[in-house]
Amino acid sequence: MRSTTARTAAAALSVLAVLLTPATATAASSPGDTIALPVRDALAALPVQTESRTGYERTKFRHWTDADRDGCSTRNEVLLDEAVTAPEQDASCRLTGGSWYSPYDDTYFTAARALDIDHLVPLAEAWDSGASTWTAKERERYANDLDDPRALIAVSATSNRSKADQDPATWTPPAGGYRCTYATDWITIKTRWNLTIDQTEQTALTDILDGCPNTPVQVTLAR
Repeated sequence: MRSTTARTAAAALSVLAVLLTPATATAASSPGDTIALPVRDALAALPVQTESRTGYERTKFRHWTDADRDGCSTRNEVLLDEAVTAPEQDASCRLTGGSWYSPYDDTYFTAARALDIDHLVPLAEAWDSGASTWTAKERERYANDLDDPRALIAVSATSNRSKADQDPATWTPPAGGYRCTYATDWITIKTRWNLTIDQTEQTALTDILDGCPNTPVQVTLAR
């Protein structure tokens, strides 16, 4: 089950991590390494390439699996982890009660069915940015990434469907106070999975970060 362990570990490691230059972070790192650097440097380190959606199908990313075989799908793992008030959970991992906060639109919900689990960097965007060359197993890992709590997020169905597969050049959260976090987490997940960005995406992220603190980000590389 996904729990606050990942968040706690990340917080602890952030105290110990050495801030790296973009060059060091990208050239001397490999999957499993944890890197830390200011978010503007992390953005600068992302390769800029033209994106292509040729061949994309959502079914190429097997998602909402039960990797640890505890009876709870990835969707329910996220709902359990992010609940403001814990729901009741039966033997089949059906959830009743509970409450959640959707940061995209600064709204609380008391029904799990009102929430979608959003891939912060959408599956189609990941495909455009490098996942088209991955194996099916790598794409499944991406689609069910419970090891970094920024990868999947419980949000209102309305906001998630408004976002769809857009990147920050064409969509940002309606809740303005969340946009710095959104841009920072977007950059972090792209770094984690060794994905590229395109020029308009880079410009949009730069514009958002111009109004944000240059927050240190830390991430364990998945690829």
